[in-house]
Amino acid sequence: MKVQFTETVLRDANQSLIATRLPIDKFEGILGTMDQAGYYSVECWGGATFDSCLRFLGEDPWERLRRIRKAMPNTKLQMLLRGQNLLGYKHYPDDVVRKFVERSVANGINIIRIFDALNDMRNIEVAVDETIKRGAIASGAISYTTSPVHTLANFVEVGKTMKKMGCETICIKDMAGVMGPKEAYDLVSALKDSVGLPVILHTHCTTGLAFMTCLKAVEAGVDVLDTATSAFSGGTSQPATETLAYALNQLGYEIPLDTAVLKKVNDFFKPVFAEFVKNGTLKTKVLATDTDALNYKVPGGMLSNLISQLEMQNALDRLDEVLLETPKVRADLGYPPLVTPMSQMVGVQATSNVLNGRYVNVSKEVKAYLRGEYGKAPGKVNEELKKQVLGDEEPITCRFADTLEPLFEKTKKELAGVAKSDEDVLSYIAFPQVAEKFFAARKEKEEKQVKYTIEKVED
Repeated sequence: MKVQFTETVLRDANQSLIATRLPIDKFEGILGTMDQAGYYSVECWGGATFDSCLRFLGEDPWERLRRIRKAMPNTKLQMLLRGQNLLGYKHYPDDVVRKFVERSVANGINIIRIFDALNDMRNIEVAVDETIKRGAIASGAISYTTSPVHTLANFVEVGKTMKKMGCETICIKDMAGVMGPKEAYDLVSALKDSVGLPVILHTHCTTGLAFMTCLKAVEAGVDVLDTATSAFSGGTSQPATETLAYALNQLGYEIPLDTAVLKKVNDFFKPVFAEFVKNGTLKTKVLATDTDALNYKVPGGMLSNLISQLEMQNALDRLDEVLLETPKVRADLGYPPLVTPMSQMVGVQATSNVLNGRYVNVSKEVKAYLRGEYGKAPGKVNEELKKQVLGDEEPITCRFADTLEPLFEKTKKELAGVAKSDEDVLSYIAFPQVAEKFFAARKEKEEKQVKYTIEKVED
């Protein structure tokens, strides 16, 4: 039996450990080598990379993707898409979703892993449809969590719905690393038996379960594992690529990876990792095994962001209180899986509850969630909280995107003279204020370059 690997160092591994602060100039030099490793795919885009490029790294995320594509012609490039949320934190109209998928594929993406934070399948159908139309692989991702309302039968039904939509693969997305080996074996077996599509497992080392969970998933017939080159593995990241490849090869599985290339990749990233440790970007807490996460279900990226938020408010000493409050908020909201954007919503609300008092301040995102703008809650929402926030307002029960007016062409006209491409328009729609600052900085840089060139010519 063959087991394939998706390498995550360019996206989720660094998102989980260093809050997605990995600029392209820190890894572009190894891409040609990575292209020879034999990965099933390299996850390099989507998730928080888009926001981070514009907001913190001063990079155009689209140009970043094109440069990766050019350097890795032989490897399938993969991105993570939040369904109707795209890469932002709210729902966008269908014309924007379709255009974003179209441009993502045109700029080099081969596989789009598409999920909805609530497993509300109405919220991924447009993205899946457009991905298929553009000739890319649509991989439906089940947001895995444990709660009184999340059952094996429920997850299998989600997988069946994804198959009907046209997804070519099903990914189990265990963002908090709370899936145990038995749960992995049972769910992979059920999906293989009842859905019949290739199954991918994405988990994290946060709770210390990941290697055992991956092994049992392989025994159940999983087709692809998400792993990270060992320098960026462990803690809140994924299990190590080299370690799992070694162990599975020893157990007799066919592993189509070049171990010599894997070593070169890891040797490259070792000093990169060390640099982030030295400058303080990487917090040692994200490297520790945290079994408390089995209770509060906090994924790696959420944990690193919580730490950053509390540090900015000089309240890092209250992290344990926030973590204890998190499952309480989650229960009040009907047990949403803690994945973006729900993880941010729940984390921010839990932080506010600890620092300001329970629900003294309710974020606009939580209000929108209770209104139904993000889809159907998996379980029953706290009615008192709902009443406090909505009053007599009737919640939305239809697919929220059906209430939204087309936005792309309108925004494109408004940005005439500012946006240079459809990609710029999409960046603005996703993150308006951040994109405006990026466009202004880009223009200033270009003007300086022109001035410098003219002066050189005159000299």
